[in-house]
Amino acid sequence: MPFNMLVAFCLLYVIMLFAVAYFAERRAQRGRLKFLHSPIIYTLSLSIYCTAWTFYGAVGYAARSGLEFVTIYLGPTLVFIGWWWILRKLVRIGRAQRVTSIADLISSRYGKSNSLGVIVTLMSVASATPYIALQLQSVTLSFGVFAADTPEFWVMSGQGEAALWIAGGLAVFTILFGTRNLDANERHHGVVMAIALEAVVKLVALVAVGVFVVWGLAGGVADVLDKVAASPIADWNLKPGRFAGLIFVSAAAILTLPRMFQVLVVENVSERHLATASWAFPAYLMMMSLFVLPIAVVGLERMPPGTNPDLFVLTLPLSEGQGKLALLAFLGGFSSATSMVIVAAIALATMVSNHIVTPLWLALRRQSVRESGDVRGLVLTSRRVSIAGVLAMGYTYYHLSGGSEALAAIGLIAFVGAAQVLPALLGGIFWRGATHVGARAGLLIGFAIWLYTLFLPSVGTSGWISASVMAEGLFGIDWLRPHALFGFTGLDPLLHALMWSLLLNTLAFLIFSMSSFPPPMERLQGLAFVNVFDQAPNARGWTRGQADAEDLLSMSQRILGVSEAQKFFQSEAAAQGKTGFLPDTTPEFITTLERELAGSVGAATAHAMIAQLSGGSSVSVQDLIAVAGEAAEIKEYSAQLEAKSEELARTARALREANDKLTELSVQKDAFLGQISHELRTPMTSIRAFSEILMEPDLPEEMRQKYGEIIHEEARRLTRLLDDLLDLSVLENRRVQLNIGAANLHDLLSKAVQAAGSTRPERKFRIERDPSVEHMAVFTDTDRLLQVFINLVSNARKYCDAELPKLRIEVRKRGPRVQIDFIDNGSGIPKKAQALIFEKFARLTDTSRAGGAGLGLAICREIMANLGGTIDYLPGQGGAAFRVTLPLRYSEAEARAVMEG
Repeated sequence: MPFNMLVAFCLLYVIMLFAVAYFAERRAQRGRLKFLHSPIIYTLSLSIYCTAWTFYGAVGYAARSGLEFVTIYLGPTLVFIGWWWILRKLVRIGRAQRVTSIADLISSRYGKSNSLGVIVTLMSVASATPYIALQLQSVTLSFGVFAADTPEFWVMSGQGEAALWIAGGLAVFTILFGTRNLDANERHHGVVMAIALEAVVKLVALVAVGVFVVWGLAGGVADVLDKVAASPIADWNLKPGRFAGLIFVSAAAILTLPRMFQVLVVENVSERHLATASWAFPAYLMMMSLFVLPIAVVGLERMPPGTNPDLFVLTLPLSEGQGKLALLAFLGGFSSATSMVIVAAIALATMVSNHIVTPLWLALRRQSVRESGDVRGLVLTSRRVSIAGVLAMGYTYYHLSGGSEALAAIGLIAFVGAAQVLPALLGGIFWRGATHVGARAGLLIGFAIWLYTLFLPSVGTSGWISASVMAEGLFGIDWLRPHALFGFTGLDPLLHALMWSLLLNTLAFLIFSMSSFPPPMERLQGLAFVNVFDQAPNARGWTRGQADAEDLLSMSQRILGVSEAQKFFQSEAAAQGKTGFLPDTTPEFITTLERELAGSVGAATAHAMIAQLSGGSSVSVQDLIAVAGEAAEIKEYSAQLEAKSEELARTARALREANDKLTELSVQKDAFLGQISHELRTPMTSIRAFSEILMEPDLPEEMRQKYGEIIHEEARRLTRLLDDLLDLSVLENRRVQLNIGAANLHDLLSKAVQAAGSTRPERKFRIERDPSVEHMAVFTDTDRLLQVFINLVSNARKYCDAELPKLRIEVRKRGPRVQIDFIDNGSGIPKKAQALIFEKFARLTDTSRAGGAGLGLAICREIMANLGGTIDYLPGQGGAAFRVTLPLRYSEAEARAVMEG
């Protein structure tokens, strides 16, 4: 097959992946998630374990080391068969704590310590680097097979350039579909769907090559078995220690590789999917391994000496003139490599963003959580840069190592590095005595030994570790030789590094954990993780500190997005029996908010941001009892008392708020009576006085005209006040006659802006609008709606106290309703006054001054209720903000429901 045609097929395949990912993203945005959330898609996404190592490298592994290759399949199979003990617990913890990565899980478990998150992140990036290099190498070598003149010539000129182009293309795809938006659950439907498709492609490709080899090149199963008996593979001798060690490290990889944790825990949408994956994924692994040995045996027999056995999957079909089969095999290998790189890059970028970039930004800008802005831009940018950086590191490792290592050897290096997280992970979810001190000590020691004994020697002759150190040890100390640590010889380098790194890692973890005492937050988190199946989903964790709800909303909008944050706060307020967007900052609410934020920026960062606003945190009485290990009866009794106490506190809080509101309204009412008497007496006095003057017979004509105008203006003022009172009365009693008609919302807003221009016309006042989204038809009482708009724009012009006042009008269509926000850049309305602004006679300015009776917003509220809509004050926007929501088409039944509600 011509090389140009191969490139064309490869590009078409990539375009197809783009299309599938885009289709899945669109379905997810529309809420059509049933197929995307199926257990089959979840199981297929787990196939990223089967990278180029298992597609190409397993055959080469079998050709070099016999049946040892089965260890990379046995480890994961054992873990999934026993899913009930470990995997189920990990998934439950991940969902309960809104975990976004394995670094996030370790950080969250040990008191939400971000330093542990940083350590795990750096370890994960380092251990993933050789694995990414492996994928680049496998794709580059497979391109080389098609570019060479003969099948056995597999090194193509410009191999480094090809790897660079491949790394760049993978970075673009990953950035496009892995960081398009900041999801609260860190799920990437498009990427997962593309990976599921690639899982099918690589399985079909490997099975097709296997069938061709067994029944096309060999004489069937019996003939293959005879060939195995006659081949060098039959001389393989089992080494029990290495065999068991490789099974262990491959089992550990399923739990600790960042990409596996991403699809296994983060992308999981239902615990029930594990039940399907417990048999379906081992079956998938069995199918992937079924033809490995036959391909290796026939390849050794038919291919010329010196041919790279890692590429038998490709070279065997090509040598027999099976170009189409070779193309399918190439796409299978390409799928194996790309799916791994994409998910690994997403997982690592999330860890770098959540545990390094965002905490560093917070440390540099201590007060930034109260400021306006959008943190999502920072998070997404850091993730995109991190993806490019991770792939660049993989390419650098590939370049330095020369790209000549056997694929299986590189893969095992990454596996051992990732396994260093295992003691802290398993200890954290099964042992309440584990502490962050022990976890930190174990991780650092294990990582350092892996780096010294396995990773640096694998880089080759790059100069990172000299030949003298390899032969004589560090500083010439013989027992510090990388492959003979502490003078222990006789083990192959991989098993040697695995033994020492995990042994010292575990010992340090146990010793330092037992010799240190965790603080309350860490004890609470330990309880929540170890007893995750016994914990209430919203166990309290915050009790000290006083967080302001408006500050929390402002911060949340910057992370979750304005619409999502407002929706979350409004639903929480409704659950507390409150209206508006500001719930009470109870410990339960703050804990729920922290978990919501953790889905976007990680548990440690979310905890730090809330702690800056609240001033501190501790555990509740119930949690301290649980941590102390009191009897179940005491805990149950305490829980009942706390529930009753919370209910009484809620009732008392509601009564206190109602009493405060009534008290304030009483003050406002007294002020209104004084004000209304003033407002009525003033024009009446003027009318009476000037009318008496007009009765003078010798009054000059110009004065008669002047006093007549004053009487007319005062009469109009008096009429306006009486009209407002009558209008409010009619609206409240639902006797208003609505004139429903059609209008363009853009035109109504323009009329309101123009009509409100007479309010303080002398001051500069800028209005920002987006006409492109305002053009939509509304069927309502347009005069009444215009009255509301005019009132809101006039109030902004009158009361916005910014040096350069500005009003932003934002229109959003929400299904059958439209949402219009009026947001100015002033100082806003004080929190204590926000609950009263829609009440009759309420005025925020000095009540002794003339200029209105405080009926404007009360009338607006009643108008919107009659139109089937609402008007709310929107806190946390930096200035005074009002949200008008109404149906695009007036419905009498809907209006009645709003008024009754």
